[in-house]
Amino acid sequence: MLKHAIGAAAIAATLTASVQAADWKIDAVHSDLEFEVKHMVISTVGGQFTEFEGTVTNFDGKNLADASVSVTAKAASISTNNEKRDDHLKSSDFFAVEEHPELSFVSGKVIPGEGNQFKLVGDLTMRGVTKEVTFDCTFNGAIEDGWGNTRAGFSAETTINRQDFGVSWSKSLDAGGLVVSNDVEISFNLQTVMAKEG
Repeated sequence: MLKHAIGAAAIAATLTASVQAADWKIDAVHSDLEFEVKHMVISTVGGQFTEFEGTVTNFDGKNLADASVSVTAKAASISTNNEKRDDHLKSSDFFAVEEHPELSFVSGKVIPGEGNQFKLVGDLTMRGVTKEVTFDCTFNGAIEDGWGNTRAGFSAETTINRQDFGVSWSKSLDAGGLVVSNDVEISFNLQTVMAKEG
């Protein structure tokens, strides 16, 4: 087992050493853009945006300090596995998808942390409102797949107040609290593919 571990480490070291700074495209088939919100205080409802795209630029497969990230999602692709609820979320009470068809995040800077941890600071735009947010992120490594591609994985999460972005529909419970909480947890699980030259 030790022999296999040493071999794997050597392959990983060779890989990261050989990759030059490049652009990487998000593989949406193997990625997720999800959110969670408290419902009636006692439970959590989750959902996702099923149509999105993005890039990681100036990344060499190891050093994130000079990299930048851009992600854009189609607001109408929101899904919580409930058609009636999804229709309400698409309406002017929440995302107003006809007037604001896209949500986006564009990073401004990377703050290195310990090991494979880092913070990604940038502008999140939702319902036409742009605010600076900070994602807590993990770089999950880079590999060569079996088809000649170099892939890298990232995960990220943050919590926003939806009221800051004009997503303001709200009802209070008789016992206290809100039907839908203001705090929303957002998480990205991204697999990216390095663009090939030419």
